[in-house]
Amino acid sequence: MKFTPSWLRDHLQTTASTTEIAEAMTMAGLEVESVEDPSAKLAPFTAARIVEAVQHPNADRLRVCQVDTVQGRLEIVCGAPNARAGLVTVFAPVGTYIPGTGITLEPRPVRGVVSNGMLCSAAELEVSAESDGIVELDPALDVGTPAAAIFGAEPVIDFEVTPNRPDWLGVQGIARDLAAAGLGRFTDRQPERVAGRFPCPISVRIEAPELCPVFAGRLIRGVRNGPSPDWLQARLKAVGLKPISALVDVTQYLTFDRARPLHVYDAGKLVGTTVIARAGKPAPTPAADDHFDATRSPEHADEQLIALDGRTYDLTEAMCVIADAHGSRPIGLGGVMGGASTGCDETTTDVFIESAWFAPIATARTGRTLGVSSDAQYRFARGVDPGSVLPGLELATALILELCGGEPSEITVAGAPPEAPEAFPFDPAYVERLSGLSIPRARTLEILTALGFDLEDAGAAVRVQPPSWRRDVEGKADLVEEVARIQGYGALPSTPLPPAEPRPGGVLTPLQARARTARRALAAAGYQEAVTWSFTARDTARLFEGGEDALVVANPIASDLDCMRPSALPNLIEAAGRSAARGFPDLALFEIGPLYLDATPGGQKLAATAVLAPHPPRRWDGGTEDALFSLKADLQALLLELGAPTASLQVVQGEASSWWHPGRSASIKLGPKVTLAEFGELHPRVLKALDVSGPLYGFELLLGAIPEPRRSRGKTRPPPALSPLQPLTRDFAFVVSADRPAGDLVRAAASADKALISDVRVFDVYRGPGVPEGSKSVALQVTLQPRDKTLTDAEIEALSARIVAAAAKLGAELRR
Repeated sequence: MKFTPSWLRDHLQTTASTTEIAEAMTMAGLEVESVEDPSAKLAPFTAARIVEAVQHPNADRLRVCQVDTVQGRLEIVCGAPNARAGLVTVFAPVGTYIPGTGITLEPRPVRGVVSNGMLCSAAELEVSAESDGIVELDPALDVGTPAAAIFGAEPVIDFEVTPNRPDWLGVQGIARDLAAAGLGRFTDRQPERVAGRFPCPISVRIEAPELCPVFAGRLIRGVRNGPSPDWLQARLKAVGLKPISALVDVTQYLTFDRARPLHVYDAGKLVGTTVIARAGKPAPTPAADDHFDATRSPEHADEQLIALDGRTYDLTEAMCVIADAHGSRPIGLGGVMGGASTGCDETTTDVFIESAWFAPIATARTGRTLGVSSDAQYRFARGVDPGSVLPGLELATALILELCGGEPSEITVAGAPPEAPEAFPFDPAYVERLSGLSIPRARTLEILTALGFDLEDAGAAVRVQPPSWRRDVEGKADLVEEVARIQGYGALPSTPLPPAEPRPGGVLTPLQARARTARRALAAAGYQEAVTWSFTARDTARLFEGGEDALVVANPIASDLDCMRPSALPNLIEAAGRSAARGFPDLALFEIGPLYLDATPGGQKLAATAVLAPHPPRRWDGGTEDALFSLKADLQALLLELGAPTASLQVVQGEASSWWHPGRSASIKLGPKVTLAEFGELHPRVLKALDVSGPLYGFELLLGAIPEPRRSRGKTRPPPALSPLQPLTRDFAFVVSADRPAGDLVRAAASADKALISDVRVFDVYRGPGVPEGSKSVALQVTLQPRDKTLTDAEIEALSARIVAAAAKLGAELRR
């Protein structure tokens, strides 16, 4: 929205400068985007008088002029056809930047004659879009008169209008708020009623009240349409509008002056005597045997309108159409744009003025559908003041009679405007309770009255009736905002929050700290972090036990993201597949994020999920590494880093979920009921469904399932006890049932003496000759770490016996 200070002073008695106006607007909540001062770029230009103009000796179309300027008499070469002796025009000295051409003047010869400046056209000064020669000014002007004063150039303020304040789309609304803020006195110029001299011969009818609740109009006959006066053209040009004719310019002026869009129809071009506001008509549905025919009659075509901008628009049932010819011919789009068939021109003698109120939502949709954003559509889409229907019509009538003459008819009205906003009680003391501003009751009521609210005293509270142009005010909180805005946001008390005591455990919660630790540990292990959607497709969710119980999104952002993910694995698997398709098959990904298992409050879990796609380059020795055990080692290292009780964890096969390979997967459990993680090779069925080549390995660790480590209150962790004695190892080979996990033997051997045994590792598993059918040989390396003294042979033998005895409890025998 743009306006000039002089335009503002039509509604606001103030002596404030442009800078003060812009600052007051900002403090009142009107966001000023820019202040353009054309007088600044016109500062070097002044009036000059041509004393003599003779033909250039070396050019047919150039003249050598002797010019009286502010710098004295100078010789200037000019190519304008209207350069002549006695002409007063605009002079630009050497060194001046010409805004219309983008050049800076330099003293240089023009066909052998040095030009000591330039005589300018209106286009070169950017005071007009067109010019046929240099500017011709009043001969009475004194030499040296500033061009800014000659053209009446003044600053233009441009500001952003919030959607809830359509009244700011008129200069009058801006003046009202600035007057309430104390910048001046508001001039409430209510239009005088213009008496009609004859009944209006054109009637109006509303057939779609949901699109156009009220429609008013009047005929003015005998008008003389021509160019609008200079003051009106200057106003329109200042805000970027192009003057067209007096009739059209009146409607443009009131659109910006009062935020009241209007439209004028050439009454001589109307068909019939009734103007109808209706919905667009859909194209008839063809019959089953109705084939396309290029010669078919127009009634089978979609309803269309050729608008004033020259474009043809297809109309729909959701659009408000203004029609004549008994409603059969569209002549305008209600609230958007008029039609070319009834446009006013210099031949117009009778004009019908439209002043209506169009539904904001329908107007906004029409603009989006057709790609039209006219000044009228922009205002009606935000909500024009319903109370301005008749006042706007009276203003337009008065201006047209003043500029074009004519004889007005009586006003004809159909329908009724929407009801005014509801009144409600308001206690002025609520301002301080909600905002902290301590404002006297009288000042609060003064602000609301200045903004146009009607107040009725009701004891401690007042009953507030919002004005018709403030339909955004619905309750007492809105009034507090208005009072605080006008009083000034700078007056709001700055009360700091009380200092918060630091949390004893740090800023992060234990789960947040665990997630950060997991992220760092996995990145250090060579995994790359991925951030994927928390959504997935429903078919994908079924692969990961989402099934019919999956959390389906009511309004998904995409058709293939319609379900909350029960696992992060499918997203990582698909990411690995996309990477492989682009030539990067060997990668390791992880994500720390939520899983959505069900709709209960505890159904959302935080998990660390990883996928390993082992496709290393081929080696000359043919050596390979089992990626499954590498993944298991990474998972165990992560558990150790997170403080999980690794000594108490059990690796259990056969209990993993269905998306894991049944023979190459396992669960890590803490006791019989708590599952911390699942890991292994992903099932080929899942990979095929996701169109990803295998093998792929992964794990999913529930970070919230890891128990918090026990800490003694007031005590810190003691330093590690390092023994000065050398460790020693002993090897044991046990024959055990083939279905017995090797991890069971490891835990049994470690439990023989927790003080001396520091580590137990499996270094061989054998099946074959020498081992009974249905059994296997598991070789363990047991590391002993003496603490206080070197172990004797007898002590070592005794400890070995305890290890063998512990293994025997699992049915294992020492292999001979």
